[in-house]
Amino acid sequence: MRYFLIMNPGSGGGSRDKVKKILAIFHKNRLEFDYKLTDTMEDAYTLSVEGNIKGYDTIVAVGGDGTINRVINGFYDPLGSRISSSKLGVIHTGTSPDLCKSYNVPLDIEQALKTVLAGKSGKIPLGKITYTSVYDKGLDGLPLSMENEHIQTSYFACCANIGLGASVARNANSGIRNYIGDFAGTFVSLIITLLKYQPGNYSVSFDGQKQVLGNVYNIAVGKTTYIASGIKVKNQLTPGDSRFYTLIIKDLGFADWAGVLRKIYSGKRFSNNKTMSLQYASSIEVYGNRRNPELEFDGDPRGFLPCVIETARDHLDLICEVQDE
Repeated sequence: MRYFLIMNPGSGGGSRDKVKKILAIFHKNRLEFDYKLTDTMEDAYTLSVEGNIKGYDTIVAVGGDGTINRVINGFYDPLGSRISSSKLGVIHTGTSPDLCKSYNVPLDIEQALKTVLAGKSGKIPLGKITYTSVYDKGLDGLPLSMENEHIQTSYFACCANIGLGASVARNANSGIRNYIGDFAGTFVSLIITLLKYQPGNYSVSFDGQKQVLGNVYNIAVGKTTYIASGIKVKNQLTPGDSRFYTLIIKDLGFADWAGVLRKIYSGKRFSNNKTMSLQYASSIEVYGNRRNPELEFDGDPRGFLPCVIETARDHLDLICEVQDE
């Protein structure tokens, strides 16, 4: 068994000590492994591609959700197909463990290491998102064109957000969570964003059915219960479901804030109403939007509208605590 550890020493407080601890355990167990430290998020992607091409049995992402997402992207080609049979292991050292909570990956480092070494895995579906890497106001109101020179394809495990999600993520990632914690930091960032956010109208297409959504604050498109840092949505998706849930929040007045916040943090079922609605689709297309063009997925602002979201062709083999049958 050959392991390749992709390690972000800057994610979370004290991560360099965590890196030393992890490496010491691998050495102590006389395991066959290589490791590389990242300087940037793009390093995590490049190293993951390298590890997949070289045929490591297990590629281990050591870091936060951003690092994990970039490592995941290295498993796939632009068409949504896996480029190897490698498994993904995760040792979370960051602030927002949404993937770990979604797929039964331990947060304790020693327990996570035991899980990685046990090697049991489950297959998880990934979202494939195609978008533009450069903002172009000329795309306002237009669908994505595959001829666009700035087109880019990425993958996400948990959730993508169109609307205020990118601003919330940017504020939360600015350092506030290091002082007051993941949950509180994201909550404060959400309130700050809501106070100054200007909602907009979005042209969308769910499974080919085009519609215009007015006065929208956010569209969350996800596979898992967890959206971000304590924000969650109860949904009807099953493990083999090719669909996504789409949580649409719109027409918010100040008096609606408390009710909406209570619902998205409780994770309980709710009935669709004028401010919150939940629906399901296998293909989601969001047209260009000049007012609010940014999109975010798995915790980081990543690109711009227009975009198309669908399920990747191949599932990912994620090492986790699998229940014995």
